[in-house]
Amino acid sequence: MRVKCVLCDTIETIPDESPEAKRLRNRPIHTYMCAPCHDRIAARTNDRIASGNFRLYRTKKDNDDF
Repeated sequence: MRVKCVLCDTIETIPDESPEAKRLRNRPIHTYMCAPCHDRIAARTNDRIASGNFRLYRTKKDNDDF
């Protein structure tokens, strides 16, 4: 399967039977990001987390007693 990175527009091929290819075929909202772009974003995110200025807003889950 030929895929295009959403950030750098490079075209790569991934195996048709891979879970990632199946996800991209069945759910068009999911996008593909190449390994260099993914690593670059991960490194910058980890730098922000380490600086202390990164807040991840998640909803708090209530524990039910049932």
